[in-house]
Amino acid sequence: GSYVLDGVDGSSKVYFVHSFRVLQTPANADWTLTTTSYGGSEYVSSVQKGNVVAAQFHPEKSGATGLRVLGNFLGKHLGPGAASLPAVPAGAPTPAGGASVTLLAKRVIAALDVRSNDAGDLVVTKGDQYDVREAADGDGDKGAVRNLGKPVTLAQRYFEEGADEIVFLNITSFRQGVLDDAPMLKVLEKASENIFVPLTVGGGIRDYTDAAGRTWSALEVAARYFRAGADKVSIGSDAVDAAEKFRESGQKTGETSIEQIFHVYGRQAVVVSIDPQRVYVEKPDDAAAAAAGYTVVKAPVPNADGKQYCWYQATVKGGREARDIDAVQLAQACEELGAGELMINCINADGQGSGFELGLIQAVMDAVTIPVIASSGAGAPEHFTTAFNATPVQAALAAGMFHRKEVTIAEVKGHMAAAGVPVRG
Repeated sequence: GSYVLDGVDGSSKVYFVHSFRVLQTPANADWTLTTTSYGGSEYVSSVQKGNVVAAQFHPEKSGATGLRVLGNFLGKHLGPGAASLPAVPAGAPTPAGGASVTLLAKRVIAALDVRSNDAGDLVVTKGDQYDVREAADGDGDKGAVRNLGKPVTLAQRYFEEGADEIVFLNITSFRQGVLDDAPMLKVLEKASENIFVPLTVGGGIRDYTDAAGRTWSALEVAARYFRAGADKVSIGSDAVDAAEKFRESGQKTGETSIEQIFHVYGRQAVVVSIDPQRVYVEKPDDAAAAAAGYTVVKAPVPNADGKQYCWYQATVKGGREARDIDAVQLAQACEELGAGELMINCINADGQGSGFELGLIQAVMDAVTIPVIASSGAGAPEHFTTAFNATPVQAALAAGMFHRKEVTIAEVKGHMAAAGVPVRG
């Protein structure tokens, strides 16, 4: 085998972005270094000819495996010690038995809700049903913003613990505009220096006009985040507006934030974050919900009136405003407009630690073909394993339980692996 793959075995997981591929043939056999099987075909995933090495995957975003590949290459050509790379993070155990074909690893994602505290410093916080402040004191004054750490420090810790991706969600209200938010851009720039897994950033990805009267497009905003180190951007409230207009007109304008970014950077760069809340109904065939085209599922818990079914109403502005569109309708419209991934939150489950909203996740997955991230409600390793075994969801995300060190990412992956869920070590 090649020196580039020293210490890398066939079960190692690496990060692919798109599905363009070169098939293996006798004509390219002499320079084919590795192949990977997916979707019923085997394709060339890396090549080597002399000192030239190229990979279909992204080693710089493939964690420990990618660092090993890069280190092997640099060490060979520049000498020992030339690869000044951070320590390779320890991984979780892999499922026993292996497989003859590629199994997509289920992704464990760490999320950081970032906002300014009352002193103006950027901190990582965590909401309880989207409320990020401590309880008010006896005088009725509002509590302080929960401070769970510094964004770059926590993100680095999660990378070293084995997170497959890291999401920064900027939940600060922008007074002057997104591109004036230099601290958040600096967070991305600093984090990307030493974190070698995909980074997603959300918050304010939209068209806006700054204080000087200059109008910025969502594409320009996203481009600035990409240059700062983001691999994907997450769109929230603006996606709801776009979906409503698309459903009403049936026409794509090419001007929505989703479409702008999709057409330039590709579908894989666009994540839509959906923030729904339960609306309880008496029965699964509720007439009003059916008339509106809403999807009704069995609720994880009944409400105070004993109702056991619900549909999920989309919200905007951090859950402060509800819209007449449900999560499934929103998901379908966003896929049509060009979203490449959906982050499915739930206001009712946020911060409760009782598990993901599985009925909602399954309903969305039944309606779309793009990957889905389960979010909101994780409080224990088994919540991840249950989500992956009970639904075909591709990734699951947690925040508070990682911030507070109640559970480590390695413990989550260990629990998943023991249950036979494929993970990246």
